Amino acid sequence: MKKLRLFTQPILLFFLFSFTTTRAQDNTDWPKVITANDGSIIKIYQPQPESLSGDILKFRAAVSVQNSANQDPIFGTFWSVATISTDRDTRLVHLLSARVPNLKLSSDSDVNHISYLKTTLEAQLPQAGIALPMDQLLTELDNNVEQHKLAQNFDNNPPQIIYADRPSILVLIDGEPKMKKNPNWGLDAVVNTPFTIVRNTDGLFYLYGSKHWYSAPAATGPYTPANNPPANLAKIASAVDAANDAQAGYSSNADKSDDNAYTGFSDIIVSTKPAELIQTNGQPNMVPIDNTSLLYAANSNNDIFLDTNTQQYYILISGRWYTANNLHGNWQYVAANNIPADFAKIPEGSPKDNVLASVPGTYAAKEAIMDAQIPQTAKVDRKKAAADVTYDGEPQFKPIEGTNMQYAVNTASSVVRYGNQYYTVESGVWFVAPSPNGPWSVATERPSEIDIIPPSYPVYNLKYVYIYDVTPDWVYMGYTPGYLNTFVYGPTVVYGTGYYYRPWWGNYYYPRPYTWGFNMMYNPWYGWSMGFNYSFGWFNVGFGTSIWNGWAGGWWGPRIYHPPYCWRPGNYGFYGRNIREFNNRTVIVNNNRFVTNNIYNYRHDVITNNRMVYNNRNINIRNNRYNYNNRNDQFNNGNVRNNNLGDNRNIRGEHVQPNTPTNIARGNTILSDHQGNVYRNQQGRWEQRTPQRQWAPVNNNHQEVIRNLDRQQAMQQRGEARFRNFQINRPAPAQRSAPAPSRGGGGGYNNNRGGRGGH
Repeated sequence: MKKLRLFTQPILLFFLFSFTTTRAQDNTDWPKVITANDGSIIKIYQPQPESLSGDILKFRAAVSVQNSANQDPIFGTFWSVATISTDRDTRLVHLLSARVPNLKLSSDSDVNHISYLKTTLEAQLPQAGIALPMDQLLTELDNNVEQHKLAQNFDNNPPQIIYADRPSILVLIDGEPKMKKNPNWGLDAVVNTPFTIVRNTDGLFYLYGSKHWYSAPAATGPYTPANNPPANLAKIASAVDAANDAQAGYSSNADKSDDNAYTGFSDIIVSTKPAELIQTNGQPNMVPIDNTSLLYAANSNNDIFLDTNTQQYYILISGRWYTANNLHGNWQYVAANNIPADFAKIPEGSPKDNVLASVPGTYAAKEAIMDAQIPQTAKVDRKKAAADVTYDGEPQFKPIEGTNMQYAVNTASSVVRYGNQYYTVESGVWFVAPSPNGPWSVATERPSEIDIIPPSYPVYNLKYVYIYDVTPDWVYMGYTPGYLNTFVYGPTVVYGTGYYYRPWWGNYYYPRPYTWGFNMMYNPWYGWSMGFNYSFGWFNVGFGTSIWNGWAGGWWGPRIYHPPYCWRPGNYGFYGRNIREFNNRTVIVNNNRFVTNNIYNYRHDVITNNRMVYNNRNINIRNNRYNYNNRNDQFNNGNVRNNNLGDNRNIRGEHVQPNTPTNIARGNTILSDHQGNVYRNQQGRWEQRTPQRQWAPVNNNHQEVIRNLDRQQAMQQRGEARFRNFQINRPAPAQRSAPAPSRGGGGGYNNNRGGRGGH
């Protein structure tokens, strides 16, 4: 069968170098310097974001203009409306174009000169090497991100919540087990699960995970350790291990001598309906959190708390809070804004500060909300991009309540019918076709009713994929994390909609996104990750001839998307967790490495998927991601809204190393306020620039001014600290050589496709 053919070029973040007629200073420092045609030296200080909507950022920045070498500079403020591109892997935001509607200088009111400077800024800003850390953008925007598409009407009823006080693994099967023959293994396998479960010739069922086999009389258990598994299972274990190595970023000849998984057996708990497992290593070891009435389970990898004021337990699963009077109790949903106030007092840098992103009003929660609305952007070639959609038989559609749209139920793709047109999103790109079978071409607009799809439908996540701009050759698109199952829900972010989506089962099995069952935990830099234990080879990614087939089913969102395994940063001041004791092992988390029995195990949990939807496996990138040589696209006057694209720009031949932060400016002490007044911080004291071109101390009577300036500077420093933490903990990009995912069987059990479009 045909595979998805999609050729995109991410909006290459090519404004990384300074193009001035003077020698550029260190790109890691503010201010940026540009030279106007009349010889004036313009210094641009660190931008102060004001609002963000889609790919449009509004900001202001202090600026100084020096008309001659022997003249004091004139300070002022300019306001800009900029088109940005984002890279969620490097967490950098870059300017593609900029308008400067206003410029205010403290001692220059010459209208013609001001107009000239505005024109100069518009022309040279995109070339000035301005790159903003996304984390700084989040801290400074406060709540000024456009939030007109926040999620509503989710299903927050708890799944079955199971408590265990022994090392355990929850194995999910999507309904009653469905068996199909795996021709590569020569055995029947359960296809409606991401786990490896096979029925052997001895009539027993075998489950494989963490280098161990378990056996049971039925697919649903009960499972016990298989200390001497049948010899014919060895090739299955090898295939699954190899596939997990590839998922973890190993090459075929990688040195895996430092890789070590948990060596003990776990209790196996099987559920055929949505469920969550919380567990402690023995009886709960409840430890107090300073200056709060809260205790937390120190011997658990879950977020388990006890409020001593009410003697109620609280747990956090998939970003939602649930409460009960005991760990085996009847758990009830509690809205985030109704949890005890002491949760907001959990100190940053403490062992449980990871939950702050789910506590309304905290910096972490505000930043998570804004992060969930910043898009990953891409530039799509209208002539080369294409998609293939395959159905299990003739296309079948069902209506979407409250809309005039219908969605296809017997395909692994997300297809909607609107009027006489058919739309699909593949790898974060909109396509349109005159029939459900194509031919598919890049869409230049999306259905007008896409934003009113209820969350009870499995195509709900399509509303988070956007089309920003169109030219004759390119379409500029982006998706926010909602496309990958991360949603802003009230005052916090959550994972999944909570709804159970019925899968398709005919000749093939097509799963739908799950909210529950994988111990999803929020990470401030990488979003949602799966539970720690699952990193040790529990998921089957080895069905069929393509090792990626196991992820093609869509358990976690788009077919090719697989969240990283649970990753905890070291204690660098934000969201740190230093020591984890669990499953009879001590785990010290530091610099991305799990120190387990003094053997480093760090690869399984560092896969990041922020750009993979646009940039991995079945996506062809025309130019090297980190090489900015010989660019073929030039934005006319820096304006991507102009349809006139040229082919003349040849940016310098520098090669940017993938794991090196480039062009991040630090050390800004010059700020402006909303009125355009300019201030500087001199050894902790604020001074204001006067029309007489002097610095004058801010009078102590202006405490509100001082508080606002202190707050702005504190937010900048917080953003810089977040970005440094990200760079310290950031994993090197995984080198994958795996083939593209096959559509075969949805669950990957058969690549010899029947149905329309199959071989």
